[in-house]
Amino acid sequence: MADTVLDRIEAAAETFREQGPLNERAGKLTEETASALRSAQAIRMLQPRSHGGLEVHPREFADTVMRIAALDGATGWVAGVVGVHPWELAFADPKVRDEIWGEDQDTWVASPYAPMGVARPVDGGYVFNGRWQFSSGTDHCRWIFLGGLLGDAEGKPTGESLHLILPRSDYEIVDGSWDVVGLRGTGSKDVVVEDAFVPEYRTLPVSKVESGEAAREAGVTNPTYHMPFSAAFPLGITASVIGICEGGLALHAAYQSKRVSIVGDEVKNDPHAMYALSEAAAEIAASRAALLDNACRMYDLAASGRKATFAERAVGRRTQVQAAWRAVRAFNEIFARSGGNGLRMDNPMQRFWRDANNGLVHAIHTPGGVFQGAALSQLGVDPPAGPMRMMI
Repeated sequence: MADTVLDRIEAAAETFREQGPLNERAGKLTEETASALRSAQAIRMLQPRSHGGLEVHPREFADTVMRIAALDGATGWVAGVVGVHPWELAFADPKVRDEIWGEDQDTWVASPYAPMGVARPVDGGYVFNGRWQFSSGTDHCRWIFLGGLLGDAEGKPTGESLHLILPRSDYEIVDGSWDVVGLRGTGSKDVVVEDAFVPEYRTLPVSKVESGEAAREAGVTNPTYHMPFSAAFPLGITASVIGICEGGLALHAAYQSKRVSIVGDEVKNDPHAMYALSEAAAEIAASRAALLDNACRMYDLAASGRKATFAERAVGRRTQVQAAWRAVRAFNEIFARSGGNGLRMDNPMQRFWRDANNGLVHAIHTPGGVFQGAALSQLGVDPPAGPMRMMI
């Protein structure tokens, strides 16, 4: 009998549902939620087998994240964000992997990747300083990936970017820095680094990560690790947003099945309400299908040994961004037809609605540059360096 992460998530489904409002109240995942994720091995799906990981197909990763998010949005978001970091660690220096997973293969690694710090070169590595926002799930992580700009000898940024890997002892989590309207349970707090020494082997040049050179140099063979960064990194985030919409859709359907309108009519007999429900279900299902198909296409491309072109990456990003927006728009349509009681704080639907719409705020879901870059590629025009290429 199969025993997958998804099977274990289903077995603990009620726990994830019950912990949802408690996560939001705490402003981070509760210990019980984090423990349930660890028991299911949700964060080890993209972790290399050499260090206790499962190395699942990216479709399985996305499918599982969607299911977790359908049970609780914040939990799904953390599973998608924290769950993708082992993907990059698979081609980091082996010494880093041993430091992180040598004693505990369930060690979680936080982020963010935004280059909000400066790394000044010194003998053997860098002196690192900065402050970052939006470190999802950070309270439950013992290491962190941080984006930084390479500085010169005086610390002035040169323009080159690095991903730097730090242990928990080298950064501060800023309590009280995550007071938001949605995705409150993700605990996406600020982190601060002051004069931390980061040895050279705990860094990865962003250019090598994005080009795939880092994976090739590391000699990893699983095609998952040779997918473009712009396909792998957004996958868990968009999967969580679609999963939240699936959870909201299920809540709306259950509510409408028993709802009686103010004039005494059963809503299930209202053809307009049922049309809206069916249309939203179709749109959200299309979003799921598009995201999973895109992940499979990128995997198959990597498995064939061919590097994705910019145009192919742009189409993939366009598909991923549009999938998120399509799903949330569909959820918004049915939430607006849930009546005033859908707004009540004891109705979980409003939490899913807030979480879904806040999920679109993430930088990877910004359509402007991605859509323009994809359109120019479609016209045979190579987009210039800058915002149009940065997220592709």
